[in-house]
Amino acid sequence: MTGSGPDEEQEPDYRFTLANERTYLAYLRTSLACYAGGLSAVQFLDLGPDRWPARIIGIVLVCAGVATTAGAFRRWQQNQSAIRRGGALPVTRLPLMLGATIAVVGLIGLLFSLWR
Repeated sequence: MTGSGPDEEQEPDYRFTLANERTYLAYLRTSLACYAGGLSAVQFLDLGPDRWPARIIGIVLVCAGVATTAGAFRRWQQNQSAIRRGGALPVTRLPLMLGATIAVVGLIGLLFSLWR
């Protein structure tokens, strides 16, 4: 394009747009799994007489689902804008946050199941 500056948006190759959308949908599936896992933990896990460990696991997973949903939308928007400008894709910590949360929840579940 003639005269297009770095802040001007261009129509990107549709494959990049669709790949960005697939990534967004994958994050939404992950957040849905966090919601389902959190609600299932509260309903079905029996990790003690007061069930507070199951509630903690459930709350953490549902909060991770909410953060993933919000982060996924923000990431999709930022990526789409960068793709249209022809710029570098922004760095995200969303996968690190998800991985750390799942590891912590797994450790909490393991510790309480061994402790009982």
